[in-house]
Amino acid sequence: MYDSIIIGAGMSGLAAGIRSAYYDQKVCILERHNTIGGLNSFYRLRGRNYDVGLHAVTNFTPRGTRRGPFARLLRQLRLTWDEFGLSPQLMSSISFPNVELAFDNNIDLLRSEVARAFPNQIDNFEKLMDSLIDYDDLEQSHFEMSTRERLSEVITDPLLIEMILCPVMWYGNPREHDMDYGQFCIMFRALFLEGLARPFDGVRLILRKLVRKFRELGGELKLRTGVQQIKIDNGRAVGVILDCGDEMSAKNILSSVGAVETFRLCDDDDTTHVHKTGQLSFIEAISTLDTYPSELGHDKTIIFFNDSDKFHWQRPLEDLCDVRTGVICTPNNYCYDTADGKLPDGIMRITALADFNRWKNLNKDDYGRQKKIWFNKVVDSATQFAPDYREHTIDTDMFTPQTIHRFTSHDNGAVYGATRKWFDGTTNFKNLFLCGTDQGFVGIVGSIISGISMANHHLLRGN
Repeated sequence: MYDSIIIGAGMSGLAAGIRSAYYDQKVCILERHNTIGGLNSFYRLRGRNYDVGLHAVTNFTPRGTRRGPFARLLRQLRLTWDEFGLSPQLMSSISFPNVELAFDNNIDLLRSEVARAFPNQIDNFEKLMDSLIDYDDLEQSHFEMSTRERLSEVITDPLLIEMILCPVMWYGNPREHDMDYGQFCIMFRALFLEGLARPFDGVRLILRKLVRKFRELGGELKLRTGVQQIKIDNGRAVGVILDCGDEMSAKNILSSVGAVETFRLCDDDDTTHVHKTGQLSFIEAISTLDTYPSELGHDKTIIFFNDSDKFHWQRPLEDLCDVRTGVICTPNNYCYDTADGKLPDGIMRITALADFNRWKNLNKDDYGRQKKIWFNKVVDSATQFAPDYREHTIDTDMFTPQTIHRFTSHDNGAVYGATRKWFDGTTNFKNLFLCGTDQGFVGIVGSIISGISMANHHLLRGN
């Protein structure tokens, strides 16, 4: 009998495991796949390391900062600032036709950019920042408000509204067209009032630190161990049945695999069908270069681009992908420590919206053909906003919604999960709780905070 079984070895599951193990709980994390990380993972292909999911760690604050999610994360997991090895971004931008807003980890740059490009809106922009709800003051009602409505009450230029929404939605919005205002407040703070950073060695550094800490505390991590069913007895979760048929019992079960996916494991069809799964999934085109992007005149860390004055945030309705908007990420362009040196290759990563069902229904030959077609299309779109690097490409890779589904089991390959969130982590079943994306926090720091919070509120009751 375990105190807690945690389903999924992503950031939230690992963090919950560490927090619980600190209090001498007997904890086991079960992961269906042969590697850790979930939506934020890594792999090696043709002699090169690749990150999946990690464009940047949000919520970055400098060493010694005592407030904010990142500082809380370090305290709760008893980790040091140096163990994350984070290097801040150089500079990023929101790029629309004929207008660009640069930003870095100091909000004053974005302030000055808004004043330059939208001089009549700077006072309204200040009002918007003053009206943001602090993390600790967020309530369920804030997640039932429309962000577009709230922004239109403060900002009177429609273009500035679209430019503000673009990066915030790209970094954590499961809803199409609009966004929960509470989620907007979280993501605006994470991106602009705190900031972006990256470990030199990528997401693998963070994951390995978390796994090492969990195992040092006596936690069990079982890879290639999928759960086929959560056992329910008189409305209470009592254990799991594994894919191999073995059974495990626990006082509490915490699932990070998604709300709809978790309810399906309970054989609870009524609950499953009540909550619509998210529709938003992505492709990502990764190019390895024979030179560094800075040598081509590209000095930005991330570009959030949109090719018209209207930002469209929805599943593609007529094709496999929608390349009108996207994210250009350059892992080389961070302020790495001189002791780290430089990354071995130049890297450009382009992310765009994609439709899971269309990708899923392709046969093998068409799938390979369409990957090549859309790789070129998304790079065509991105190079309207960044230098054309294609002649320097020495290797490529690409993932699709089908890839995301295969390695996360998320319905529709939905990166940000269900459109409704379970902020308190509770379900219809006693002792079954949710953490991760569908609990309501996104990104690496958000996922870790989710795991910590759910462990504190549910797994450690009575400790």
